[in-house]
Amino acid sequence: MGWALVAAEPHHRKGWLKRFDPRYWTVDFARPMMASVTCDMPAVLRVEAVFYRKQDLAGLIWEAEDRWDHPLLAYETKRDFRHTQLTFRWRSGGVKPLDALHGPTLTIEGRDAGGASRAWYVRLWNYAEGTAEDAVVSLDFDALDGGFMLPGEADPVWAGDIDRMFISLVPPSYDGGESVLGAPVAGWAELSEIVCSGSGSVLAIGDVVIPEQGLGIASGYDDSYHLTPARLVRQIVQLGYRGDVVHYVGMSHYMRLEAAGGGFCASLAGGALNAPCAVWHAGFAAACREAGLGVIWSLSYELFDAYCWGGWKQRASDGAPALTGWAPPSTLLSPANAAAMGYLQLVARAFVAIGAAAGLPLKFQVGEPWWWITGGGRVCAYDAATTAALGAASVPISDVREALDAPQLSMLDALGTLLATSTAALVAAARDEAGAAGLTSHLLVYLPTVLDPAAPAVRRANVPLGWAAPAFDVLQLEDYDWVTGGRGAETAKARVAMTFRLGYPIEEQHYFSGFVLAAENRAQWAAIADAADGARRAGVARTFVWALPQVARDGFLAFNGGDEVQAFDAVDFPLAIGREAMVATEFSTQIVSSPSGHEQRASEWAEARMRYDAGPGVRSEADVRMLADFFRARRGAARAFRFRDPFDGSSAADGGLPAAADQMLGVGDGARRQFALVKRYGAGDAEQVRSIRLPVEASVRVSVDGLETAAFMMTEEGEVLLDVAPAVGVAVRAGFLFDVPVRFAEDRLEASRATFMAGEIASVPLVEVRAPW
Repeated sequence: MGWALVAAEPHHRKGWLKRFDPRYWTVDFARPMMASVTCDMPAVLRVEAVFYRKQDLAGLIWEAEDRWDHPLLAYETKRDFRHTQLTFRWRSGGVKPLDALHGPTLTIEGRDAGGASRAWYVRLWNYAEGTAEDAVVSLDFDALDGGFMLPGEADPVWAGDIDRMFISLVPPSYDGGESVLGAPVAGWAELSEIVCSGSGSVLAIGDVVIPEQGLGIASGYDDSYHLTPARLVRQIVQLGYRGDVVHYVGMSHYMRLEAAGGGFCASLAGGALNAPCAVWHAGFAAACREAGLGVIWSLSYELFDAYCWGGWKQRASDGAPALTGWAPPSTLLSPANAAAMGYLQLVARAFVAIGAAAGLPLKFQVGEPWWWITGGGRVCAYDAATTAALGAASVPISDVREALDAPQLSMLDALGTLLATSTAALVAAARDEAGAAGLTSHLLVYLPTVLDPAAPAVRRANVPLGWAAPAFDVLQLEDYDWVTGGRGAETAKARVAMTFRLGYPIEEQHYFSGFVLAAENRAQWAAIADAADGARRAGVARTFVWALPQVARDGFLAFNGGDEVQAFDAVDFPLAIGREAMVATEFSTQIVSSPSGHEQRASEWAEARMRYDAGPGVRSEADVRMLADFFRARRGAARAFRFRDPFDGSSAADGGLPAAADQMLGVGDGARRQFALVKRYGAGDAEQVRSIRLPVEASVRVSVDGLETAAFMMTEEGEVLLDVAPAVGVAVRAGFLFDVPVRFAEDRLEASRATFMAGEIASVPLVEVRAPW
């Protein structure tokens, strides 16, 4: 598999889009209200909303810049809205009507003709013909006025520099007050017969279509609630993802709410799902079916803390709730709490029913069910329901990382039984809802937590034997903290451990690779792509990338053909011939010169690429035969191989024998064991760090905190894997000999017979390739 991080360029394939296409509107709001936008028919979009407070407000948004689509699929940024006319039919219910104070208002944010930031407030009723809940609205951006009453309060809009615009939707009782509504209010608005005309009405849009590339994609409703389902599915298909989409239904947007204790908590009044969520997911399921995609509905034991009833939460021995590191935090539901588990079962039924109504094969995932372990090693298993269920088996455990006695181990086993019982009941509910159609069950396990080497006993509670095959149809494994933290080599061992403990063969396992939380860490996609390839080579049935929002944000692109392009043979170029090679180091720099002679320079490569000419090393007819044989075996330029640079093949500054302290690899954090080999050139701001992927076997020497150690092994990717993770701040260094991955630069090798029966080759050009893993 090949991969890249891409940005849109002028030469990418483009299509054309009418501005205000209903697929590309978004919706947003402040908690606790909920809203969604869908577009099931051409030229029509519909917003569903549920309001809980008088001050709730939803915005139906059009943005000049596409911040949500993959760079290859995004529409162009065009902030000039002049020479554009928009008309649509407005219909609504359960929201302030068009003619009311605080009725639907078009807020336009941008800059005036002088470049000063400002906003205009366009009352739609001023441009409507019809009734307050069924009218045709006509907007000409060259003749548009803000202000409530026209013409007396007219505030002319300058449409030449707009960032975004949004239509506000509020409950009928909205008056700026903060009180809670007596009961939730459902509202909706529909824009149909949408027509955009004028010379400013057309936008270019990326229209790249990647062939199917073998990976699946995962996504989550909490990250995509504001987009239309059609927009998501378009990205999935055109980026080459096929088969099943793993769709995490989230932990903060699907639930109905009721007022409780000055806030709002999850409610079953009227059903498990709020109306906007149900409508959105029905549209998503239908769009997936039309695109030939399946859906694995993923539901976890995680719930937004602010919406969770106090008795439902896992708690530590001091009563503190289990809280994740997200901001704002989520909490974990107690597997022993009947009300919490009954709630999850009804949610599972609701999503399975949506899939059934869409005609999809029914697939359900129990996502990351576990007993939460705090940073201090405290297990959150002392909530009232769990304590009551365990009875005398509930004993104090101050830190699961310490040596535990028999009663404490027995408690962990009992917790495992509770967890397995709860997941079995959840799957049973989903299966019952599926009925005769049948259901495929999946279990997602997060390896870094359940197989934490610092707390080996935790697997008794969090990988219970009650999960052993055939409790689920598919075991899904996830390990992104290891991958992005440079500990990817631990996955293979963990997969073996899980297979041994639960008994699912490799062909009944899936693997989740990813994800990159922050955009500034987009370089982590290299490790994620490597991990995905490794899982496929290991033989898992399916590999998924987690997750679509990060894929789109960072421009991650996967494609077939990378293995063929990067084909590599782990063999050495004949060393005797290579010692006489000529060496060239090259960069790629774009240089733009102005008429005055000034230059702008942009370096396109983070690392240099090496070129060699091995011709000078060919001294005899035997050398010619040896080289020709090697050339044929590599199929010319088709396959890469190892080459020893005659001037730069050692970590030592003088090119001599390596020492254990030659190169700084990194510093410990108490958990990381895997360190990539690098060689540093220059110093200070000018320092260049070169990745070394082909160390010479048995040449690697490692030091930890200044002391040489033999307690390490080399991974297949050429990285150091220490037996023990270095403490925080401890320096890890290494020395080594290394080769360069190269290929023949040409598919032709020329030789001539010279005097004294010696072979003579004028030139044997070689070029470095990027490491094929």
